[in-house]
Amino acid sequence: MNKFALLLLCNILLLNKIGIHALRCYDCNSVTDSRCFDDKPPDALKKDCSELRDGSKYTMCRKITQVIEFSVNGLPANTRVIRSCGWDESNYKGKCYQRGGFGGRQEVCSCTSDFCNGASNNKFSFSLHYIWVLNIILIFVTL
Repeated sequence: MNKFALLLLCNILLLNKIGIHALRCYDCNSVTDSRCFDDKPPDALKKDCSELRDGSKYTMCRKITQVIEFSVNGLPANTRVIRSCGWDESNYKGKCYQRGGFGGRQEVCSCTSDFCNGASNNKFSFSLHYIWVLNIILIFVTL
């Protein structure tokens, strides 16, 4: 069996063992659920993005922090956090950016691994890291 066939077979077996699934993100809005403010929201706020309408279009998780600095249009100053499945094919995928305007500002961060919108930092999927390391080992072993 040549090296490529061995590598392909190992990947198929590994992916079958790990399982391939759709992206999963925290999905909440602190206006309706204060637990969305938590650095690590509870499991009850986890969502499989494929279960949402047009689920196949979701390619990332998103966390938006909005700050309204003073009363505007009768609404009090406040801060809210919105976490969701998202899609965006711009240069901001996997990054954070800030926007500001009269009386408010927001920070939008996106990431591409499961539940990565729960913490402040973006992490890549452990499963994909495991596959990558295994591939490197297999390449050197089969040389």
